[in-house]
Amino acid sequence: MTYKSILLNQMTACYNDKSWFIPLEDILVDLTVEEATTENKQTIWSIINHLIYWNEKWLERFKSEEFEINKTISNDETFYVDLEQINESGWNETLKRLRDVFNSWKDILAESDESKLTKILPEYFNPPWWGVVSNLCIHNAYHIGQIMLIKKQIRN
Repeated sequence: MTYKSILLNQMTACYNDKSWFIPLEDILVDLTVEEATTENKQTIWSIINHLIYWNEKWLERFKSEEFEINKTISNDETFYVDLEQINESGWNETLKRLRDVFNSWKDILAESDESKLTKILPEYFNPPWWGVVSNLCIHNAYHIGQIMLIKKQIRN
């Protein structure tokens, strides 16, 4: 088994493979705009935006092979939902961005050499890329659990 195959498995399990837990795509398939914006400390939509931000940011870093920590946005700001986008079209656009970033991760991981995955990132506490992507998957899984819990609370 290779790092690539493990990471592909983790990323797929998070988004659309029914394995250990319900994947994000299945959780969101029947979620309405109203449910996605129901306040419960955070909204499902805000958590989705947070996942999109961090998955896009790490994907960009992985593709460019350059690493810069961007201090222009705080972690709290990654949960922002534009009130003008709260409609069916905005929700569908958000879901498309989410699907696109997960698909992009799967594509780039499938094309990556093991040497890329074992490359160390001295700018980010010296982990190899496979460790960073694995932790990103853990981060995704954590928030997927949050989303499932909020959805259950909204519907009960």
